[in-house]
This record gives sequence, structure tokens and C-alpha cells, in this order.
Amino acid sequence: MHQLVGDHALDIPPIAGHDRQLTMLLCSAGRRVGLLRAFRRAAADLQVDLRIIACDTQPEWSAACRLADLSVQVPPASSLDYVPAIEAICRGHNVGLVVPTIDPELLPLAEARARLAASGTTVAVSALPVIEICRDKLQTATFLAEHGIPVPRTMDMAEADPRRWKGPAIVKPRHGSAGRAITRIDSLDALTGTEAEPMIVQELLEGEEWTVNLYFDGEGALRSVVPHRRIQVRAGEVEKGVTGRPEQLMAIAERMAACLPGPRGALCYQAIIAADGSARVFEINARFGGGYPLADYAGARFAQWLIEERLGLPSTAANAWTAGVAMLRFDDAIFVAP
Repeated sequence: MHQLVGDHALDIPPIAGHDRQLTMLLCSAGRRVGLLRAFRRAAADLQVDLRIIACDTQPEWSAACRLADLSVQVPPASSLDYVPAIEAICRGHNVGLVVPTIDPELLPLAEARARLAASGTTVAVSALPVIEICRDKLQTATFLAEHGIPVPRTMDMAEADPRRWKGPAIVKPRHGSAGRAITRIDSLDALTGTEAEPMIVQELLEGEEWTVNLYFDGEGALRSVVPHRRIQVRAGEVEKGVTGRPEQLMAIAERMAACLPGPRGALCYQAIIAADGSARVFEINARFGGGYPLADYAGARFAQWLIEERLGLPSTAANAWTAGVAMLRFDDAIFVAP
């Protein structure tokens, strides 16, 4: 199979003889128990002996690390020691597949993908140009608008002029994620300019909020598009949602696939559908979204398709999934004896 790193293709051989054994590394595992379980279900259905290693900065406080076969402590993704730590885990445990889960680790892992591929480790991450677009919300809006994909009015906060922008807006970190530091303002007169990081101002959109899960195979072909309506959100993550097939969101996914430079594996974008039926995109995440378990349960089994691809098994990736499937998240706990 071939994967792109920048403008260069890498040959990553399938595991010899379709050996149904695989060790994967789930990065920044945190609370991603649903994602971990999706990979376990996929492996069971494929009759693959899957060993899951989970890493985190504090694995003892990570529910997913507690449920993995092995947990490992690593530095923060922002540290220069992060990639060497990931490479050491992959070498020491014969890791065949690395799955990132948070935005800060996407860029360093994409930059390290060629080195990891040389030793037989596939990193489920898009090419660098895609990461660079998605990690910068201003660049995301500019790129999509240039390719005819509808977006809200967006500008750097430092350039926002209250005299030229009327009405409410959203202020958010230019490189933020997980709903961090997002503020609604009634007018640009409320801007203080005292923020400690680059911020953007974005037109406030009204309507239904949707996340659209996308799966791209190793050749960059879009294989599945799974929208779900975000009925209730907590801490930036969907708590109640339901799958559906709004035509405008499916069409945007196709247009996005045609212009993104090297998408691979799981991505998702977020959009608002207004009362008049128009849809505008305000964010792309080049990773598994927090609501992915809903797509998986509906039949879009990205985790299984990644395992199939890594092991050289026949791909079952398809866009056949069930609309109207609902997810109602609730709090659960893992208890650890002293």
C-alpha cells in the first residue's frame, strides 16, 4: 500500500503472510475508551490478535490506559522528546499501527511518519499540508473559501474592525481545539486584545450543528461520509447525537476530498445548517473525532478498515451505514484498588 508524506510516496509492506497479529499504539489515550473498544471489536470480527498499547502524559489517570494491554508514559506532544518517545515504543514493542487522537500530536507524528514507516510502523495521519491547514482555523477558512466551500466570515482578531463588522461573533484560539477558550460577543467593541495567543473572530452561525466523519483509504480516496447531528455537547464533545444524510453535507465532503492535499484515515469536519438549508463549514479535524463511536456503531467501521489496510487484508470500507442511529453518552468510571 502507498501513503503520501509531503509529495513523496512511501511503500509500507503489509505484515508478512497476512499474519493476523497486530500491535497498535493509541496516543494521548485519555478518555478515549470508546475508540479503544471500537478497535477491539474490529479485531475480534476480523479474528486478529490485537494488542493495544496506550500512552499518555499521566497514564495512571487515564481510563483508556487502564483498559489497554499496556500503558506507557510519554512527554507532552509539544515536547521535543515526544517523537523520540513514540519511536522508542514502536521499536521496543513492534508496533504496526499508531493512532493519534489530539491535534497537538498530529504535526510531529506526520513529520516522523517516514522514519516510522522505514521500520514497519504505519501512522494513521494525513500528509503534512492537510495537518497545516486543519491546525490553523484562519487558514482552514481561507483554504475552503478558495475552493468554493462555504464558510463563515473569518478574520484575524488583530485585523478585526468594529466599524466594518456588525452583529454577534465568536472569538476562538487560532490553533485551539476541544472547545477551549471560545467566547461569544455581541459586537467587536467587546474585544480587548489582551489574549495570550493568536485569536480569530468568526461570524456567529445559527442553526443545527453537525459533525461529518470522513474516511480516506491509503491512496487518498474518500470511502465513507457519516454526518451526525450534535444535539447536545459537553466540553466540546458530542454527548447526544444522531446520524443522518443531509445532501448538502455529503456534497461538501466530496468537494473537500477533491481539494485537500493528501487526506488519509479518519478526519471530520464541523458545519452549521441554517434554517434555509444552507450549510457552512467552520472547522476540520485531521483525526478521529470525539463522536466517532457513533459512526462506528452505525456501521462505518473506520477502526476495522485501518486494521485491514495495515495487515494487507481485503478492504471492506464502504459508505453503507445506518441513518437515525442515536448516541446517548453517560458517565462511567473505572475503579483502581490501591
